[in-house]
Amino acid sequence: MHSLSLRIFTGFNNSAAADKRGVNGAADSEFGSRRRVGFGLRDLSGKDCRIVVACASGRNSNGGGRSQSSSSTPSQNPSSFLTRSQTYALLKQQMEVAAKSEDYEEAARIRDSLKLFEEEEPVLRLRRLMKEAIADERFKDAAKYRDELQEIAPNSLLKCSSDATTLGIRVQVRSVYIEGRSQPSKGQYFFAYRIRISNDSDRPVQLLRRHWIITDANGKSENVWGVGVIGEQPVLLPRTSFEYSSACPLSTPNGRMEGDFEMKHIDKVGSQSFHVAIAPFSLSILGDDSINLEK
Repeated sequence: MHSLSLRIFTGFNNSAAADKRGVNGAADSEFGSRRRVGFGLRDLSGKDCRIVVACASGRNSNGGGRSQSSSSTPSQNPSSFLTRSQTYALLKQQMEVAAKSEDYEEAARIRDSLKLFEEEEPVLRLRRLMKEAIADERFKDAAKYRDELQEIAPNSLLKCSSDATTLGIRVQVRSVYIEGRSQPSKGQYFFAYRIRISNDSDRPVQLLRRHWIITDANGKSENVWGVGVIGEQPVLLPRTSFEYSSACPLSTPNGRMEGDFEMKHIDKVGSQSFHVAIAPFSLSILGDDSINLEK
């Protein structure tokens, strides 16, 4: 078996390490038109992003996270979910800053606030309840939690990974939130994603162009077109794969991406190009339980 593997960047789960191992360069070439959004590498100071109340909005959600229902309250509409997500991102980053500055008492306080937030945050709670209901085969309850999630946070059911095959070309994606490149207090969030393109067909193909549709939590969409990926137009022989990593800045803590690659068979002169789907996947600071791309 032959393997074609170029520009592989791994370690996204370690945000600082991932950022230093090439994500920035990939982002510049993949989303050159989006470079107007700045992301500083320095840590935020405590003055800039200190939070006094960790999860006041979460306490409005039906009694500390044990309720089996999600009634319509001000804390459980989509705009409120966006606000809570921003608070969650700020807490996580503030804890990292406190730990790096060796303020362990503050780091422990924020850690406890995060635990309470995760227990009381409606979306996280409903996702946990849905997962438990599925594991216990209480499918009627699972359906109810799913519907409640769909109502208060429509994109929360979308995973941070996707997998789609078109004409024998398989595209797998996995996204992750990069805390070290984000500044929640300024409404700047940075997401990295890893893509594996596998040619499971019997014909060689070349990737010509890319098209992305990027949608933020407010429903604002942006189309991005470009030649190749990360400055290349790779050729994939049968039974080979190509992997690369890139990144996407976002003005909200949640969003989604989808799109397609334009490809062409190169074993026959005059072959027409065709489009390979990139199935929708989530950009989320909350993450999910998606598996990685390793086989």
